[in-house]
Amino acid sequence: MTAAATHQAEGNQAEQDILQVAREQVVERGVGLSEEQILAVLRLPDERISDLLALAHDVRMRWCGPEVEVEGIVSVKTGGCPEDCHFCSQSGLFPSPVRAAWLDIPGLVEAARQTAATGATEFCIVAAVRGPDKRLMSQVRDGIKAIADAGIDIQIACSLGMLTQEQVYELVEMGVHRYNHNLETARSHFPNVVTTHTWEERWETLRMVREAGMEVCSGGIVGMGESVEQRAEFAAQLAELRPHEVPMNFLIPQPGTPYEDFEIVEGKDALRTVAAFRLALPRTMLRFAGGRELTLGDLGAEQGMLGGINAIIVGNYLTNLGRPASKDLEMLAELQMPIKALSDTL
Repeated sequence: MTAAATHQAEGNQAEQDILQVAREQVVERGVGLSEEQILAVLRLPDERISDLLALAHDVRMRWCGPEVEVEGIVSVKTGGCPEDCHFCSQSGLFPSPVRAAWLDIPGLVEAARQTAATGATEFCIVAAVRGPDKRLMSQVRDGIKAIADAGIDIQIACSLGMLTQEQVYELVEMGVHRYNHNLETARSHFPNVVTTHTWEERWETLRMVREAGMEVCSGGIVGMGESVEQRAEFAAQLAELRPHEVPMNFLIPQPGTPYEDFEIVEGKDALRTVAAFRLALPRTMLRFAGGRELTLGDLGAEQGMLGGINAIIVGNYLTNLGRPASKDLEMLAELQMPIKALSDTL
C-alpha cells in the first residue's frame, strides 16, 4: 500500500471512530466533544450524515428528552441600528430596505397573545439596538406588565443588545427569565462580521446575565464566510459559555448588506453542523431559528428535529418570513414530539 493510500485509510478510520468515541463520551457520559473532536465530526463525508444525525438524536433523547420548546419572537424596535453587523438588514449603516420603526404596547400584547395561541411557551421581545436606552427599557417594562395584565400565560425573554449591570438587574426585576444575546460566530472570525463592537463585549453581557440568575440564550449564524475550523471553534466557545439555549441560524443573504451575495449553506452542511453542535452541547436547548426553511426545506427541517434539535421558533423572524406556525406544529405532531409545558420552563 502506498503512503497516500495508507493515509487515506487512516483518515477513513478516524472518521468512523469519531462517532464511536462520541457515542461513549456524549451519549453514555454526557460529556460534550472537544474542539478537535467537533472538527472531526464536521469533516465527516456525506455518506456518514445519517449515522451522525441518528447519534445526535440519541444524545438529545438521553440528556434533554423528547419535548420541544416552542417560541415566538417580535421586534419592538426595528431597523436604524448603529452597529455594522454585516449580515443584518436592520443596520442603519447599510442601504437595505428596512427602516426604523417602533411597535406600540397594544401591538406587543397582540403579538404575545397570538404567540401563546400557537402553543408556544416563550415570547421574546427583540430590539435592533446597540444596547437599550431609558425609553426602550421603559417600553419593555410597560409591555411586560401589559402582557401580564392581559392574562397571557407565557414566559418573557428579551434581546436588547449589550447591557449595563444596572440594566441586567432591571430586567430581572421585570420578570424576564431569559436573555438572548448571540455571540454570532467564532471569536477569531468576529472582526470580519462586526467592527463597531467586539466579541468580548458580547461575552461580558452574557456573563452578567448568568450571574444575575437569568437564563442565557446565545447562538449565532452559520454561513458567514467562516471556515469549518471556525465552526468547530464557535461550538467549543459556546460550550464554554454553558448557555441554557443556543439558537441555530443559517445566513439569509439580505439585500443591501455586505453579505447580500453570499451563497446559502447547503442542506447537508447545515445538518452536519446541527448534529455537531448537539454533540458539543448535549444538555443545551438547541433551537431551529432563521434560515432553516431556505437552507433545509420541509424535509430537512424534519431531519434536523431528528438530528439533535429540541426547540423551534414558529412564525416569522423579525425582518424575514418563516413558514406558518401551523406547519411546524403539524411537523411536531407527526414526529410525536410533545411541546414543552409552560410549567417546565419555570
